[in-house]
This record gives sequence, C-alpha cells and structure tokens, in this order.
Amino acid sequence: MAIRSKRIIAQIIKELTQLGRDRLTLIMALGLPLVLLLVFGFSTSLDVNRINIAIQDLDSTRISREYISTFERTNKFKLVAQGSTVNVPRLLDTGQAAAGVIIPPEFARDLRRPEREAQVQVLVDGTDANTANLVRAYARATTNAFTENLRSPSSSTTNLIAENSRPSGSATPVTLQTRLWYNPGLETLKYIGPGALAITVTLFPALLAGLATAKEREQNTITQIYASSMTGAEYLLGKAAAFWLVGMAEVLLTNVESWGFFGLWFVGDPTPVIVGSALYIACVVLWGIFLGANSSTQSAVIQFVSLTAFLLSLQFSGYIYPIYNIPIYIRWISALVPASYYILLTRDAYVRGVGWLGVWSSILALAALTSLFFFLAWRKLQKMQVET
Repeated sequence: MAIRSKRIIAQIIKELTQLGRDRLTLIMALGLPLVLLLVFGFSTSLDVNRINIAIQDLDSTRISREYISTFERTNKFKLVAQGSTVNVPRLLDTGQAAAGVIIPPEFARDLRRPEREAQVQVLVDGTDANTANLVRAYARATTNAFTENLRSPSSSTTNLIAENSRPSGSATPVTLQTRLWYNPGLETLKYIGPGALAITVTLFPALLAGLATAKEREQNTITQIYASSMTGAEYLLGKAAAFWLVGMAEVLLTNVESWGFFGLWFVGDPTPVIVGSALYIACVVLWGIFLGANSSTQSAVIQFVSLTAFLLSLQFSGYIYPIYNIPIYIRWISALVPASYYILLTRDAYVRGVGWLGVWSSILALAALTSLFFFLAWRKLQKMQVET
C-alpha cells in the first residue's frame, strides 16, 4: 500500500494536539533542556585552578623564598601553609592541602654547584588521578619557570646567586614554540558547551516519543490505528515527525541560550550542524519509538530511555573525556551512540570551523543510524500489527 501524505499529516496533528493539551509536559519538554544546558555548561569544568598547596622550606634562604614566590605568583596554586615547621604529610592526610613541596636544607647551596642538582620533593594527593597528574604538571612547569628565571641574565634572581658557577646564559639546543590551532585561549566552556548542547537534547525527544507509543500500547488504543487503513510506515512517520518538530524546537532554544549565556557562535559554515541536528533528533526520536513499542508500561520506557539514550550518551560520546580513553573492549559502544557523532558536529561549528570537509563522515554515520533505528521501529510496529 502506498504511503499517503494526508495520513501522515493527520498523525502529526494528532500527536501535537495531544502534547499541547498537556501543558506541563510541553513546558518540561521545552524548558528542562534549557535548565540542563545551564547545569552542564557551568557545573562541568576541566580546569584545575587554585590548588591548595603547602610548602615546607628547610633551607630558609632568599633563593628558596624566591622559589616559593614563584608558586604564589601563579593562579594554579593557593598557598595554605609555608615555613620550616610545616608538616606536609599531615596536611595531605587531613585534606587541607592537595599537594605539598619540601625544599631540602641545602637547596641554595646545590644551585651554586655545577656538579650537583638541586632536588625538591613534591607530594601529591593521588586520590583523583586526573587532578594529581595536572598538579604534577603544574608543579613541574612552575619549577621550570623558576629555573629559566635564574638563567636569565637580566633577572633580579640571578643576583642572588652571583657566585653561581653554572653558565647562566647557556642556550638550550632546541627551542619549542607552541601554537594552539583551535581555541587558543584554552577556554573550557568552548569544549564543554558544544558537547552539552548534544547531551541536553538527547533525553526529552526520545522520552516523549517513547511515552506516547507506550501509552497507546498501555491503553490499547493502538489497535484502533491498526484497524484503520493507516500503514505501519505512515503511523511511524507521522509520530516521528511530530516529536521531531518538538526536538528541533529544543535545538533552536538551546542554541539561542548558548549564544546568550556561553558566548558561543558559529565560527564556520553552519550547514553541517543544521543537517546533523535534523538527523540527530530523528535518531533519538526513532529510538524512543522503538523502545516504546517494546515496552508495555510507560515506567519501563523512562528506565530504558534514561539508560540507553541519556546515560550512554553521557559516558560514550566524548562529552567529558575522549573516546580513545575508553577501554577498547567497550569502546565499540560509542559507534552506536548518535551523540558521539553529533558532538563532533557541534564542536566543529562552534570551535573548529572546518565545515563539511572535516565532519562529512559524522553526517553519514548519523544518516546510517537514522535508517537503522527507522527499520527497527518499523519492523516492530509491523510485527505488532500482524499480531493484532
């Protein structure tokens, strides 16, 4: 039987009318993504600043105090205790400090001897491995800055070790100059914000479509549709189109909010992310209908959508950490998560600006997943129609 557009349009009007009658659901569908975007955008941060650090100075010389001042001048550390009597391990045990530096008694003297190296011990709380690695890198960078300051002939610190026998003006064999190709300011919001756009529009289109489908099964009103001349494909297209429109409205509202609150704006051709948004919303809506067709109750749909559409998108999309950091034996799951491709589109649109050349494969992947989810939902509805 041929697909008739009038039946599809009638199904769309019916779904939107039912949704419009439930004002609370409609407000939640359009309002909660905006709240989630603010929560994810402002609460998620990869920056580690103002780290509590304690320094035990057993040398108590002008050079050791200058070394301590180097830590004070950076915004990465917050000095909570310093002096010769500071008990660094105790401060780490009590949680008052996340790291501690112990300057040995002969620190300044070792700096003056070319045949010896001045050693400093850094103790880092390794409870949070990611933060510990960052603290270690920050401490190394601060120490390098102090060392370079000593080598500089124009530095006031050099006068403190005028008798230093080390060659103060020696040049390094390699000079490394780094340029950040994208996001030169290393703004975390430009990394988190585009990813949050994808996560916030994942849940509600799938949830609304799944609840609507499960409700018809629960109330057995779906048999009236099967008894009519409407085919399973027409029913699926009409229902999916209705909630696709709701999802696209969410995309529009969340993008407007990101422009106003996060300062995100397109840096290149916006057409890839527009096309990708249409495919992405279609993916999550069709997946929600598939889950609703396989669930006998609405409560089961809520659990299934929360687990598959939201939780998997949060963990396997590359929103917070790169996908290649996921263990290889479960990394394949990310290939079936539409958000993993959509996040690449949003980050390209707001940060990289490469355009179609860099994201065409993500568009094809979303198109393939849309086709797969459409087939799964259509197959299930056809099977239900035959059984009825």
